[in-house]
Amino acid sequence: MTETSATSPLPAAPAAPAVVGVLGGGRMGAGIAHAFLLAGSRVHVGERDAGAAAGATARIHESIARSVSRGATTRTARELEAALSVGTDIAGFADARLVIEAVPEERTLKEQSLARLEQVVSAASVLASNTSSISIDSLAGILAHPERLLGLHFFNPVPASALVEIVVGSATAPDLVEEARGWVGALGKTGIVVRDSPGFASSRLGVMLGLEAIRMLEEGVASAADIDAAMELGYRHPMGPLRTTDIVGLDVRLGIAEELEAALGPRFAPPALLRRLVADGHLGRKSGRGFYEWSDS
Repeated sequence: MTETSATSPLPAAPAAPAVVGVLGGGRMGAGIAHAFLLAGSRVHVGERDAGAAAGATARIHESIARSVSRGATTRTARELEAALSVGTDIAGFADARLVIEAVPEERTLKEQSLARLEQVVSAASVLASNTSSISIDSLAGILAHPERLLGLHFFNPVPASALVEIVVGSATAPDLVEEARGWVGALGKTGIVVRDSPGFASSRLGVMLGLEAIRMLEEGVASAADIDAAMELGYRHPMGPLRTTDIVGLDVRLGIAEELEAALGPRFAPPALLRRLVADGHLGRKSGRGFYEWSDS
């Protein structure tokens, strides 16, 4: 008697959407576009004007060149650049399966952006916000179809980050969650699913640590470098909270802290030092100075 056994087919590898739209080509938006290009998507980036579009193109091309030189992709720079389009016409999002809003962290701007996107995307499109702190439910409230909105919170710098928060609103269609997990997996990143709540998981924890580090610096407890070393060497954090704040952007951290203070109370009140640095234009790496001096801004 011959014994035979049936084998189950291997599960399909996660795949990125064929076409992805990104509204906003700043540091975060450019990083998101770059990640999907490497995963095989065609990507359209929408910007506010021709100057911003040129800047976004330059940022993404620079990221592509670095990936090619490191051997992070088997495709050529020319092939990757051919899959990218950047412009001011958001009608280019019409055939995108996934459109990610990556404009600055301002509630009104994000609401206006998502409302505009809903007017041009197809009925099959999924909308996502890259917000790090604004409620997905509040953003969904301005949409005619809130069930197709979720949060995809990427981390800066996107190419080096391994995490994406998948933020689920109360109206988000359940089947989108697993689909989003697959998209994140196709980028080579890990997705964690978080219920919509103030600051989600990462911002709530990260901002609390960052604010306390700023208070310690303000009180003269230790230098910025020594405060960061305490967390890097003592707790094995890959980067200290003050250097992280410089990379995220002091203005971004201030906006998140204000959102969390309004929702969760005074323990998230921004320190006076943070407000003063932002008012003086010292925003971290992107401005050349924050808690540290930066020469690569």
